[in-house]
Amino acid sequence: MNAPLKETTTSTQALEQHKSYRFVADLLARADIQINGSRPGDMQVHSSEVFDRALAEGNLGLGEAYMAGLWDAERLDEFFFRLLRANINKAVQPSKLVFHALRAKLTNLQSVKRAWKVGEAHYDLGNDFYAAMLDQRMTYTCGYWHDAETLDAAQEAKLDLICRKLDLKPGMRILDIGCGWGSFMAYAAEHYGVECVGLTISREQADYGKSLMKKGLPVEFRLQDYREIDEQFDAIISIGMFEHVGRKNHREYMEVAHRCLKDGGLFLLHTIGKNVRESTPDPWVDKYIFPNGDLPSIGQIGDAAGGLFVTEDLHNFGADYDKTLMAWWENFEAHWPQFKERYGNEFYRMWRYYLLSCAAAFRARDIQLWQWVLAKPGVLGGYQRITA
Repeated sequence: MNAPLKETTTSTQALEQHKSYRFVADLLARADIQINGSRPGDMQVHSSEVFDRALAEGNLGLGEAYMAGLWDAERLDEFFFRLLRANINKAVQPSKLVFHALRAKLTNLQSVKRAWKVGEAHYDLGNDFYAAMLDQRMTYTCGYWHDAETLDAAQEAKLDLICRKLDLKPGMRILDIGCGWGSFMAYAAEHYGVECVGLTISREQADYGKSLMKKGLPVEFRLQDYREIDEQFDAIISIGMFEHVGRKNHREYMEVAHRCLKDGGLFLLHTIGKNVRESTPDPWVDKYIFPNGDLPSIGQIGDAAGGLFVTEDLHNFGADYDKTLMAWWENFEAHWPQFKERYGNEFYRMWRYYLLSCAAAFRARDIQLWQWVLAKPGVLGGYQRITA
C-alpha cells in the first residue's frame, strides 16, 4: 500500500516564481521527473522551501524536507531510481556539507567509544519492530534471490550459500563478527553442525540471542566490540557489519580477522560497497539511520586485506538488495498500524525514505553488495566458486 500523497498546497504556477525553480526543474527533467507531474515517480512539491533545502544541503535537506511533509512521490523508489540513474545527485555539491566531508575523512568516527552509537540509535529500536519487518529468522541483510520467490526463501538461500562457500563441517568453530539477531549462527548450527560465537554492539540483539541459546543451540552471543576478541576459529563470517567499521579502521579489522582465523581457514565478508574510493558518507543516512556509517570501495577492502589474505572469490549480487528492501517495505507498511502510536508519522516518513531510496540506489547500481571469500594463506589448487 502506498502512502497517501498530500494535496499540493503550492500551485505549480506559484512555484515557478521561486528563484531556483527553473534550475531544479531542468535538473529533474534530465531524469525524466516532473514537478507536480501525474506519474508515480514525479515529485509533488508542497512548498518552495524544498528547493532551497535540497540545493543547500543535498540529500540531507531533501530528506528532512520529506520528513517534514514538504514534498512527496507516489513511488519514492522510482523517483530516486530515475534521479540516481541520471547522476543528478552529482550535479548538486552543497557548500554547507564541506565540514561533513572533512569530518568523515579526518576523524575516526568508528572508534571503540563511538562504535556503540549505531547499536543504540538503529538496532535497538525494538526486536518486535524488526520481527515484523524482516523474515522469520530476522535476517537484516541482503537476501539471495537466485531461485527464491519469497523473502524467507531468499534469506535462507543466502545463509546456505555462505555455509557452502565456507565449506562448513560438523564440529567447526565459527566467529560471526556483527552477528545481528543470530540468523546465520542458528542456521549454520542447525544445518551444518557447527559451533558459533557472535559479536554484536546491540543490547536488543544480545538479549534476543539468549532465547536461541535457551533452545540448546551451540551459539554464543557476546556484547563486544570486534577489536576486543583474540581467539582462534576454523572460519569467520561477517554479514552486513563492515559498513560500520570506517576507513580508518579497515586495516585493524582485517588484522583482527587474521589473528582469529586458523591457518587454512576461510573468511567470508558480506558487505555493501560503493563504486568510488574517496566519496563522503551520505549525510541524511548518517544523521537518521546509520550514525558513522562508511561504505567501502573494492580498492579500500583490497588495501586492508593486502598481505593478510588471498582474495579467492568476489561475488556481486547487489541487484538482489533492491528486491530485499522492497520486501522489507511491504512488511513495514503492512505492520505499521501496530507501531504508529509508538513511533509517529515523522518516523514513518523517515523509514519510508530510507527503505525506498536505498532500494532505488541498488536498482540504479549506484551501490553494490559483495561477498568476498578471503583465505589464510590461500587455497592450494584454487578455490571452487559457488554461486547457486
